[in-house]
Amino acid sequence: MTFNGWLQIALFSVLVILLTRPFGGYMTRVFNGERTFLSPVLRPLERAIYWLCGVDEKSEQHWVSYAIATLAFSFVGFVVLYGLQRLQAMLPLNPQGQAAVGPDLAFNTSVSFVTNTNWQSYVPEQTMSYLTQMAGLAVHNFVSAATGIALAIALIRGFARRSAQGIGNFWVDLTRSVLYVLLPISVVVALFFVWQGMPQNFSAYTDATTLEGGKQLIAQGPVASQEVIKLLGTNGGGFFNANSAHPFENPTALTNFIEMLLIISIGAGLTNVFGRMVGNQRQGWAIFAAMFLLFLAGTAIAYAVESHGNPAFAAFHVDQSAGDLQSGGNMEGKEVRFGIANSALFTTVTTDTSCGAVNTMHDSLLPLAGAVPMVNMMLGEIIFGGVGSGLYGMLLFVIVAMFIAGLMVGRTPEYLGKKLEAKEVKMAMLAILILPISVLGFTALAAVVPAGLAGISNAGPHGFSEMLYAYDSATANNGSAFAGLSANTPFWNTTLGLAMFIGRFLVIVPMLAVAGSLARKKIVPASLGTFPTTSPLFVGLVIGVILITGGLIYFPAVSLGPVVEQFALQQGTLY
Repeated sequence: MTFNGWLQIALFSVLVILLTRPFGGYMTRVFNGERTFLSPVLRPLERAIYWLCGVDEKSEQHWVSYAIATLAFSFVGFVVLYGLQRLQAMLPLNPQGQAAVGPDLAFNTSVSFVTNTNWQSYVPEQTMSYLTQMAGLAVHNFVSAATGIALAIALIRGFARRSAQGIGNFWVDLTRSVLYVLLPISVVVALFFVWQGMPQNFSAYTDATTLEGGKQLIAQGPVASQEVIKLLGTNGGGFFNANSAHPFENPTALTNFIEMLLIISIGAGLTNVFGRMVGNQRQGWAIFAAMFLLFLAGTAIAYAVESHGNPAFAAFHVDQSAGDLQSGGNMEGKEVRFGIANSALFTTVTTDTSCGAVNTMHDSLLPLAGAVPMVNMMLGEIIFGGVGSGLYGMLLFVIVAMFIAGLMVGRTPEYLGKKLEAKEVKMAMLAILILPISVLGFTALAAVVPAGLAGISNAGPHGFSEMLYAYDSATANNGSAFAGLSANTPFWNTTLGLAMFIGRFLVIVPMLAVAGSLARKKIVPASLGTFPTTSPLFVGLVIGVILITGGLIYFPAVSLGPVVEQFALQQGTLY
């Protein structure tokens, strides 16, 4: 570890804090239908979209109607993207003549991008045409992210409203998310990325001759426009197989820093939106504090472990300390231009959210450092989380925490003046337990059937970690992977696709049921017995519930993977 490394992590953390309030204020005005500085330009376009689609922006939806609209929109998007992949060989903007995508891979990819996961069981530059990348994948990067934001806003309205039947209008929330939040930032930052060296063209791939006389095919295309929304929308699917480790996707240290800010900005800003909409910004900062402390803990562990280097090299007297001539630590799988600090920070940020973009190979992380992104996802990616999904995942844990607090003091639990009764607690627990059932269930299946075992490239605990990480990433809608797993087979494509579907849509329905139930409730005035939900005690309670729940569910599985691998590495029995 170095002072410079900690300084960069500290600078990033400070900027996240500084961006949260103004960005949250802007998004609050957008979803409240108030005027913003972009309204003169975008408001006429917004009205035109409603007119063309037959949407009444003043019409509110019941939570059931909101859920049906969400599911129907996602289903249509899945079908269109599946068809686009299957037919891409016959469609234009395919200068490399990419063949049609196979049925199982097209299914996996369609579910992946519709659910905001962007798991990629393929090499993008060798599989997808420019048309599929732009009209299929990039479009879903926008609308799947907008769907997540809309769902979070719906749950916030559930807490903020009293005696209301509606929780908003999905079509309006979706439109405003794209028009006012995702699109303007994407246009501006894409131009910045082009300036920094990212390609943005429709040219065929370039044949180059190296200095040694060898031949190299250099892929290019409309990279910058897809890169920005991949990050801002916490999608993560790269234009190139190497993702943000590729110099065309992440050319400089400055783009690397901006990419991390893009990944976390909406998730952090939505905590402030929550505070503003419920009428007390301190409530939002309490949620932010819980997320931020978990983020700092994960970053510190990953950076410390990777900085100390590989213990197996100690017997060979390899110098792994940082100095003027070397970065030190474990540099396997990392870009020299980013170093250990920025690699550890990117790893933590991308799995604290549901982004899944990588600037280092997670498969090359030391076992305990590899456990950090794994645990981040196991907790439901509620540490800022995906755009929208992080906030509503955290609020489900808050409901459980307040229920436990109510049991401890012998009174009906409440949060923000809303009584938390059996329905809300049951729906919250159902949404939380769906994730481990998928992660552990599919991992157990893959560990015993030949089709699952055929995908791993390492025997022993690391092979198990590859499988566990894959289903963890898919269910958490993250999309990153331990790259040693060969997942482009019918078994893996199908089961991972099902895990992505479960992690997205089987959480949405109970969450919206909670939103609808809360919106109908009256607000009870605070009393002397009301638990304060803006205090350090509340933050500690929420973090404790998250860690205890995650530990009870996942510790045995993590013990079989990263923990036992770390012990074996310390004993020198892995090499």
